[in-house]
Amino acid sequence: MAKVIEKFFIASIFMWAIPIAILYAFNNNLFPGASDMSPYSLTLISGFLAVISVNIVIAFYIYLAMKEPSDKHEPDPKFVSEAEASVKHLVPDQTHESSSASKKDE
Repeated sequence: MAKVIEKFFIASIFMWAIPIAILYAFNNNLFPGASDMSPYSLTLISGFLAVISVNIVIAFYIYLAMKEPSDKHEPDPKFVSEAEASVKHLVPDQTHESSSASKKDE
């Protein structure tokens, strides 16, 4: 569980930091050719790249989540047996109640 939280925390930091870094770099002319652009073009390109960078981070996070082994997650056997017992106990009662409720409606 700690690894999942760690991955989520790192992805969250990247989703915050990378777009801010891109916007900062464009606004302070750190990219070559950025100083020759109009303010309108500079805003459009920096915003577009910031949005694309967030989508790349999200896609990478989804990839890491899909790559995680699925056999690690097994439910607690005690919980499963209690849940099955409660479902078996409720199913006959619900059918009886629904049939009596339908008889009352008629």
